[in-house]
Amino acid sequence: MLTRQDRTVPDCLAVLEDIAPLGLRHIGFKDIGVDEDTLRSLHARIKQLGATSYLEVVATSPATALHSARIGKALGVDKLLGGTQVAETLGILAGSGVAYYPFPGTPVGHPTQLGGSAAEIEAHCAAFTSMGCAGVDLLAYRAIEAEPLALVRAARRGLKDKPLICAGGVDSPARIAALAEAGADGFTVGTAAFDGVFAPGESLAAQLKAILACA
Repeated sequence: MLTRQDRTVPDCLAVLEDIAPLGLRHIGFKDIGVDEDTLRSLHARIKQLGATSYLEVVATSPATALHSARIGKALGVDKLLGGTQVAETLGILAGSGVAYYPFPGTPVGHPTQLGGSAAEIEAHCAAFTSMGCAGVDLLAYRAIEAEPLALVRAARRGLKDKPLICAGGVDSPARIAALAEAGADGFTVGTAAFDGVFAPGESLAAQLKAILACA
């Protein structure tokens, strides 16, 4: 994710050019941090590079979250992540081809934290997929009421074979391995890469190479 502290980095276009030689196949950004014109340019370049595009909604009110869903539809992103207004978002995306992965549980604040028990996460995941969602975007390591990996296992049960993406706080090889073992299909990394956690003292490209080696 071209994001830091749940915001798209201001120099996202330049950063994307710097990392383009890596040939990344999955590249995402948030709905806040830069203006809509920049988001359009960013998304167009991601698609030119042949990558799957992701927009993660971290807006803190229902109205702004639905506005962000409309932006995602207008951009034509491949996958829209986040948000909790599931029925309304599915209605906005209907017929667009954009796959929707909402947040299960109760996300609060910004940067976002996750409330909710394992039972609630499992129930949300089952309900969301029955409504037509492609999968979910679980803020496992942002959990404030439950053990993160218990939430991953609960989501896996609720989703059955649908995709489970984990976002937020994925900041070490150990966490990446633990998520996979608990049943996650994928994860996002933003702040940890920009902070140099995976390859201390090295460039962003080196961070991404280190992350890819863990995947």
